[in-house]
Formats: sequence, C-alpha cells, structure tokens
Amino acid sequence: MTLDSDRSLIKHFSHLEDPRDGTKARHKLLDMIAIAVAAVICGADDWVSIAGFARAKEAWLRQFLELPNGIPSHDTFGRVFSLLAPQAFEECFRAWVNTVRQSIPEEVVAIDGKSVRRSHNRGAGLGPLHMVSAWAVANRVVLGQVATEAKSNEITAIPRLLELLVLKGCIVTIDAMGCQTKIAEQIIAAGGDYVLALKGNQGTLAEEVEEAFIDADA
Repeated sequence: MTLDSDRSLIKHFSHLEDPRDGTKARHKLLDMIAIAVAAVICGADDWVSIAGFARAKEAWLRQFLELPNGIPSHDTFGRVFSLLAPQAFEECFRAWVNTVRQSIPEEVVAIDGKSVRRSHNRGAGLGPLHMVSAWAVANRVVLGQVATEAKSNEITAIPRLLELLVLKGCIVTIDAMGCQTKIAEQIIAAGGDYVLALKGNQGTLAEEVEEAFIDADA
C-alpha cells in the first residue's frame, strides 16, 4: 500500500462515511480499512484471518496507522464492515486501484464470470454469488466487479462493468457469452480493442469469421 499523497489508500477512503456513533467508536475506520485491504492482499479470506494478520503485523502497521486502542477483534471488523455502504466502498477502492495500476500499452483486461466459493446459503435457499470481474493481466489486479444472480445474466452485467473501467489502449478479452454487437461497440467507443470468443451457435457470424480468416490466410 503506497503512502504518497496522490496514491495513498488512506486518501482515497478519507471521504467514506463512518456509520458508527463517533463517541463510542474505539477504532479508527481508516485504520480498519487499511488493515483489511492489506490482509486480503496477503491471502486473508475472513474476519478471523484479517484480525490474525493485524496482530502478527502490528509493529509494521503502527508505522503508518494510529491504532489508538490496538488491533480490533474479528467481531469488530465484521460488525463495522457490515455497516458500510457497499457501493461507496467500491468507488473508493476502485479509485485507489486506478492510481496504483501502471499504465501499460495494450494491456489485456480479461473479463470473466465466476461463482464465489462458500457464498451460498442452503438453509435460506440461496445459491452462490456469481461475480463478473475485470482482471488486468499485466498489473495482476482486479479493476472492477459486478454481481449477477446467475451466469446467464452475464450479458447484462458485462456492459455495466465496462462502464466502470478506463479501457483506452487496452485489449478486452471475453468468452463467448460476451460476443455481442453492443458489447463490442461499447469497448471501441471507450478507446479499447477486443478479442471475443465465438461459438458455432452463432452460425452466420461464425461462418463469416471463418471465411475472413481463410481470405486473410490466402
């Protein structure tokens, strides 16, 4: 996590509203966010492991965080993050990622949908959460995510995800689910190029592409 003025994680989350009663909050919100982001980058995947990471790295964290009452408990992390506005948090995080991401000419941005492990709730009759993500291959960072109810809804989720991204000079790759005229036009309008997978179920288009490659080869 960079600490300089323009790329600081703290700076980009400084405007995020703290939903707690300020007179009762023992831990600074920005401290908790910085800890959580650092822990997840290092492989933590739940509140217990995030709190464990913070305790193990407390001396390092105190170099740039205040931690007036020490390390928050895992219950405190879970409770505070459950109160935050998800969209506002995402906007702050995405703005920070865009500052630390290096500008690489013709970088590949891979868009794909995956179901999140252990996100289902069989007792409540809920299936796993399906996310469509944009992965910057050279920078090795997720640039944005959009949740969908099922894989079949990726066609509507992909345009929403593309709206969040700066695509100028990038090459966007999407599987056959995203092989749609409007999606291709949206990428071009944003200044990017695209590589879209094509299946035989799009008969006319598949034949035209095959003929184009035959002509080009000749």
